[in-house]
Amino acid sequence: MAFEHPAQKGGEGKLGRFAKLAELASNFTGSPPFSVFCVLLVAGFVVVHVLHLDTSWQHLLGDAMAAVALLLLALLKNSERRAEHAIQRKLDAIAAALLEQFDGEPGRAHKELAKAIGIEDGE
Repeated sequence: MAFEHPAQKGGEGKLGRFAKLAELASNFTGSPPFSVFCVLLVAGFVVVHVLHLDTSWQHLLGDAMAAVALLLLALLKNSERRAEHAIQRKLDAIAAALLEQFDGEPGRAHKELAKAIGIEDGE
């Protein structure tokens, strides 16, 4: 089983179901309502501790905060990988354009650039 880069799944320029969901979730978690939800979740946890309520409430709120933190971590990593892939594609396009402008005998820098972007591999 080979794992693909998240940005490569779903084809070129097409967003798959997971990518669409990740994009929606990313937009939602950056919104004010989600921030209010997180503040209320933490405030609820503090209130439960201050009022010395039953430990089941503490566990419930603690588990909810852990679940939100884990989901946000996964979402952050996915967003990071998609942004990294987009930057790399732009850099490859710039390097390819620079190679196309070259006329004459290729020098060391030209050969290193061609090798770095995998021009021989058809990428």
